Amino acid sequence: MANRVIFSFAFVISLMFCSIADTHAQGIDFLFFLPKAQNTYVRFKTDKGECVVKLYNETPLHRDNFVKLVKKGFYNGTLFHRVIKNFMIQGGDPDSKTAVAGQQLGDGDLGYTVPAEFNANLFHKKGVLAAARDDNPAKASSACQFYLVQGRPYTDEEMNNIEKKRLEGRVISADHRKIYKTTGGTPFLDGNYTVFGETVRGLSMIDSVADVKTDKNDRPEADIKMSVSLLKRAEARKLEKALLQEDFNSRKIM
Repeated sequence: MANRVIFSFAFVISLMFCSIADTHAQGIDFLFFLPKAQNTYVRFKTDKGECVVKLYNETPLHRDNFVKLVKKGFYNGTLFHRVIKNFMIQGGDPDSKTAVAGQQLGDGDLGYTVPAEFNANLFHKKGVLAAARDDNPAKASSACQFYLVQGRPYTDEEMNNIEKKRLEGRVISADHRKIYKTTGGTPFLDGNYTVFGETVRGLSMIDSVADVKTDKNDRPEADIKMSVSLLKRAEARKLEKALLQEDFNSRKIM
């Protein structure tokens, strides 16, 4: 009897996964069968708009540290204190919460670092979330400061020069080159700073922040405060469904 029950259960499970594969092949959302979202998402809000960032599961130390700080409300009221157009927008300095106009920022931290988590598949394309750091030899990340990449498109010739002069012999793959030539990014940072997320909604917020006037220290002349929150389970799951469908539709067009 026990063997029959086990066999029946295994048969039902196999049918379910076959059904998932079939519906996915037809463009129907197989995430319907999953109990929860597969990734963690955070929302950045500013007076220049908002964006939603997926935190990578491949960088668990950075993901978990960022989630811990977001849950504490640490980033709420901090500034994007360093903004360089066609490069990146940086925030997370705790000193920025009480900074007066014109005060130079960027040295605030929490007294610990996060070990580097480099992954050849995670690179500095436009919209990624990455950890700032000082010049420590281990390339360990700041506990709280981060940046969102705006970047710009690069030519093959420019990337060849970056490989020789900045990447210490590392090669930019063909797939990454294609994205750097179209969407853009900051390829010279690859392998030097940990990338731990990417923007999946609201890239225009990064462009809007990057476009503001700044002072001689790259601090925006008018403060750009942020609030950062975690997407709730239902919203994250709904977002993943939409992203999956969008990806499927784009592949059909191609």
